[in-house]
Amino acid sequence: MSYELTIEPLGQTIEIEEGQTILDAALRAGIYLPHACCHGLCATCKVQVTDGEIDHGEASSFALMDFEREEQKCLACCATVQSDVTIEAEIEEDPDAENLPVRDFPGVVSRIESLTPTIKGIWLKLDAPEGMHFQAGQYVNLELPNGIGSRAFSIANAPEAGGEIELNIRIVPGGSGTTYVHEQLKVGDRLTISGPYGRFFVKKSADVPVIFMAGGSGLSSPRSMILDLLGEGFEKPITLIYGQRNRDELYYHDEFLALAEQHPNFQYVPALSHEPEGSGWQGFRGFVHEAAKEYFANDFRGHKAYLCGPPLMIDSCITTLMQGRLFERDIYTEKFISAADAQQVRSPLFKAI
Repeated sequence: MSYELTIEPLGQTIEIEEGQTILDAALRAGIYLPHACCHGLCATCKVQVTDGEIDHGEASSFALMDFEREEQKCLACCATVQSDVTIEAEIEEDPDAENLPVRDFPGVVSRIESLTPTIKGIWLKLDAPEGMHFQAGQYVNLELPNGIGSRAFSIANAPEAGGEIELNIRIVPGGSGTTYVHEQLKVGDRLTISGPYGRFFVKKSADVPVIFMAGGSGLSSPRSMILDLLGEGFEKPITLIYGQRNRDELYYHDEFLALAEQHPNFQYVPALSHEPEGSGWQGFRGFVHEAAKEYFANDFRGHKAYLCGPPLMIDSCITTLMQGRLFERDIYTEKFISAADAQQVRSPLFKAI
């Protein structure tokens, strides 16, 4: 059974299946509703129901309080409809957003490579001849077998290579999804991804210098964005400041050194926070925000900054950027929020995109 979902103020009416969440139906129709955790915990996707009946699903009583339910508000990420429904959402127009509809893409694992002792590169060759069109910086949900469910991973390749999707997956101790990928997934296995998701992409219309600050496997999105910008002939300065604990964990290092040689407008600043003394490492020793502060002499004015990595790294980078006179409107972050992470306190100035 299906119903009609009308989304205001757009005035668009789409089809929604019984049991399908409001958020999923909207994204698959190419309509972006603000969201973050997708677990009913962060309240980013809160919308107003103006007509019809809904089921709140597993919405947290903290993210959606009783009085809000009485006011006919709901969380789009877990609410399902029980009739034709009209909602009112805060939808911001973004001139750089392509608003691509989410689709399911089955494919076969074509390659697996150990990028570092803790990060594997997984390449998925899609069945669809046209591949998946996405904006550099977006992510996909990877469906895993054995009842594990889906996990979100950023796309690490440029959009022009959309027929084969690269994911860089760090093993999380005790994590069933990443453990399966690292220990059981094989070349030739069939998997399905859904996407593209997310609003983390370069604001190209601004036409200003860009800074990428990344840590760990958070390099995936910046790598995709940088390859896309350089491939398009973007002429403004591009700086990547990438942090890892030690040299063994620093992946795609040689690739970025080569890109810096080929493109005068691209600068690469690797930073190692726990590299042993006497190892021969000649680069920066310390954290990403410290490397950025030194490289830019604590003056980030005139840039747009894109941050991707662990929450503590992002918070430190935001503080450093703002101390260096970069405003909130010019700082963009990507945080994947798990059910546990969503309950942690986050900066009131920034929302994960």
